[in-house]
Amino acid sequence: MTETLHTFSNGFRVVTENMPGLESATVGIWVNAGGRHETTEQNGIAHFLEHMAFKGTRKRTALEIAEQIEDVGGYINAYTSKEVTAYYARVLKNDVNLALEVIGDIVLNPLFDKNEIEVERGVILQEIGMSLDTPDDVIFDWLQDSAYPDQPFGRTILGPTEKISQFTKGDLSKFIKQHYSPDRLILSAVGAVDHDQIVRLAENIFGHLSRVDSTPTIPAKFSTGSKKVVKKLEQAHYALAFEGCGYRHDDFFAAQIFSSAFGGGMSSRLFQEVREKRGLCYSIFSQLGAYSDTGLMTIYAGTSEDSVKDLSDIIIDELKRASVDLSESEVTRARAQMKAGLLMGLESSSARAERLARLVGIWGKVPKLKETIRKIDNVCLDQVRNFSQELTLNKKVAMATYGPVKRSRSLQDIKDRLSQ
Repeated sequence: MTETLHTFSNGFRVVTENMPGLESATVGIWVNAGGRHETTEQNGIAHFLEHMAFKGTRKRTALEIAEQIEDVGGYINAYTSKEVTAYYARVLKNDVNLALEVIGDIVLNPLFDKNEIEVERGVILQEIGMSLDTPDDVIFDWLQDSAYPDQPFGRTILGPTEKISQFTKGDLSKFIKQHYSPDRLILSAVGAVDHDQIVRLAENIFGHLSRVDSTPTIPAKFSTGSKKVVKKLEQAHYALAFEGCGYRHDDFFAAQIFSSAFGGGMSSRLFQEVREKRGLCYSIFSQLGAYSDTGLMTIYAGTSEDSVKDLSDIIIDELKRASVDLSESEVTRARAQMKAGLLMGLESSSARAERLARLVGIWGKVPKLKETIRKIDNVCLDQVRNFSQELTLNKKVAMATYGPVKRSRSLQDIKDRLSQ
């Protein structure tokens, strides 16, 4: 299986990978524009726009979009993240052209019917309400805002209700004109696909587009903030965020391996110490989210009101201890988990399509898989410990707590314990 990349004169890129033996394919458009590219007044519009994509174009009604894909047994979807908006479909190999035509139509020719805008506005407001009613969802929004206050990167993907309630057709069209330039669009197709065929079809659909001057992305600046919301809930929800590193950072793989060893699975330090040994919680984990210019290592746990203070102390103590005595066997296990997760994920055409699009968006090319594996294998124990030490020494930490958390540690308490 070989990845092939082609770039049009207007900057539009096509990346494909044929997977022998597959009878299906995933094809989609990944737009390098997401929540962090919104202004304050636009907060939530990238996600709103993603919702409106399936609500009709100048060529197809909303029903026709769904029917044309589902009539051939296909599946169509979209999502919005901090840095990317994606529109994709999975179909059988004989229907790849149809899928690409439909995807191209919804990206380039959205109708933004007034009635459909109102319907979808209601759907999104319900989605916001559902998120606010889900403590282990909303706490991560608060954590992001505490780590990146008063900047695009810290705002929620869904946006605030007051903004969602006011967006118009003009607002949606403006965001497309600002950010859907062809040099920010990546067509990724994986599975039973022919590269030359995809390029020819893409040329007809996207070749006429002209570049626009995009607004520069505001760099993310980590801050040490906190938010505590005391409310009568069954559990005290506790989340910490440490400044990690972005995709391009030399410590990226060491950071991923540390996060896995520290709290990435049932054998991790946090799970063993906090849940298995002390029984303080049911769920506890750490994870690393990486972006183009920053990263977050987050730690989350849900516990009882009486245990939240002890939980906080144990997490900080374990973090400090890991920087000193993390073992070779733990690093080896985390390294194996990381490689297995990468390789197992590539058995899906949808996962491969997303991976190719993101790699092209980050690097402008597709690094060889064996090179990625080599970088993972080359991470040594000292590198992982050094990353952990930087977390504790820098004390760049943000915090969010929710529920019966009146007695939880303050952010200053956390910093003081890190210094001890």
